[in-house]
Amino acid sequence: MKAGIIGCGSIAKFRHAPEYSENPYVDEIVFYDRNMERSRGLAELFGGSMVENVEELFENPGIEVISDCSSNENHHVFSTRALLSGKHVLCEKPISLTVTDAEKILDAQKKSGKKLMVGHNQRFNRAHQKAREIIVSGELGRLLTFKLSFGHKGPEHWGVNKTKSTWFFKKDRSNLGVAGDLGIHKIDLLQYLLDDQVALVSSFQGTLDKVDELGKPIEVCDNIVSNLKMSNGQLGTASFSWTYYGEEDNSTILYFEKGIMKVYDDPDYQIKINNHGGEQVKYELGAMQTNDNQTSTGVIDSFIESIRLDKDPVVTGEDAVASLKVVLAMLKSAENGAVVEV
Repeated sequence: MKAGIIGCGSIAKFRHAPEYSENPYVDEIVFYDRNMERSRGLAELFGGSMVENVEELFENPGIEVISDCSSNENHHVFSTRALLSGKHVLCEKPISLTVTDAEKILDAQKKSGKKLMVGHNQRFNRAHQKAREIIVSGELGRLLTFKLSFGHKGPEHWGVNKTKSTWFFKKDRSNLGVAGDLGIHKIDLLQYLLDDQVALVSSFQGTLDKVDELGKPIEVCDNIVSNLKMSNGQLGTASFSWTYYGEEDNSTILYFEKGIMKVYDDPDYQIKINNHGGEQVKYELGAMQTNDNQTSTGVIDSFIESIRLDKDPVVTGEDAVASLKVVLAMLKSAENGAVVEV
């Protein structure tokens, strides 16, 4: 297959392009970015080619798959057009900034009959897959409560634009702030692990420390904390931050009738289970991929496999919209000071 990538920032450079290059069923990558120096740089780095106009990707019959790695506000434009031009699409998260725009992408997928997958990569971590297996087995009994955390020092340390003018800090481009950057990953993971949906949220948000290139507080939240209630009744908390200036925290703690499961809470053991009887079970399943530890996510391999074997993607457009609705409810709750139904 020949793959096209729209947007040549860090997510393309460190995740999509390397994983396409390593996939045995992909033999060429074509890059597009409105900043041609970026697309030229990735084409040279990965032995691909570049185009100067995005239309060239859509109109090229040899390109079967497209990764939409553009900034958030453009996903509904590029992913919709790519699908309607007959391409299978892997869209980065969040799928869009609004449910209305996200549904445009879903409508395009239905009309085209092509595959649509969204890059919620936490489902693919070995520890998360093992955690789901343990939950489904019932060996720890019913889940009662949970704690989610995802925070690092901010996108200006990760993105291709390593300054305070990064698009992540702009309301018209990022819109959802840390909730849409980090939070949506953990919401998707939670709903995947529990095979359930968040029903109610109560949140606080703030711009506590980040400033833009003019020294003014950024236009979106750099921290958000929420209380969550699942449809099945479980209660939990979620804390997402761009101001964890020490080590990154990407942990999930689950409290069951018969014990506690801690996922990515220990540097040596990716899952630790403490049973009520005092027994401790530890699993070594490989380190979590982080901004400082760039390993394969498995997302591209899964996407290509869904096309080759004509099966549903692991993360569908509907899954992505379900997570987006929760994030939007979190932000609405913080803005209005009220409990919000998802």
